[in-house]
Amino acid sequence: MALTPTRNTASRSSWKSPDPWRALLPAVWAGGLLTVAAIATPAPFATLPVADAGRVVARILAQEAHTSLVLGVALLLLERWGAKRRAVEGGGSQFSAGMLMALSAIFCTVLGYFAVQPLMPAARVGQGMLSFAQLHAASALCYGLKTLLVLALAWRNAGLAARAASPAADVSSASS
Repeated sequence: MALTPTRNTASRSSWKSPDPWRALLPAVWAGGLLTVAAIATPAPFATLPVADAGRVVARILAQEAHTSLVLGVALLLLERWGAKRRAVEGGGSQFSAGMLMALSAIFCTVLGYFAVQPLMPAARVGQGMLSFAQLHAASALCYGLKTLLVLALAWRNAGLAARAASPAADVSSASS
C-alpha cells in the first residue's frame, strides 16, 4: 500500500496544490494589517505619553514590516507556483495578477518602512527636505495601499479557491 496521495478527480486541488494556502495566507495577512492599523497603533497613543507611544508604535511597525516581507515572499512563491502550474496545463502566462499584487505589496513595505521611515527621526527635528508630517503621510499611504492590495488578493484568491473546490458548480452554471 503506497503512502503517496492520489489526485482527487472531483477536485482540481490536492495536498500538493498551493491553492488552499494561496487563499488562506493573504486573508491572514490582511487581518494582521487591519489589526495593526485599527487597534495596535492607535491604542498606545490613547494610553501613553506621546513619546512613549511613538516608540511602541515604531516597534509594532518594525515587526509588521518584517512579517510583511516574509508573508509577501511566501505568497509570491505560492502565486508563482500556481501560475506556472496553470501555464503548464495550457492556461496562460507564468506571470499572474496575483504575482503582481504580491510584488506590489512587497514594494509598498520596502518603500514605506525601509525607505521612508528612516528619514522620519531627522525630519522630526527639522532636518531634511520633507517634514515629519509629509513623511508620515507617505508612509501611511504606502501602508494603506499595501493593505488594499493584500485585501484584493485575499478576495481574488478566495474566489479562485471556491471555484477550484467545486468544478461541478462551474459546469452547471455554464450550461444554464
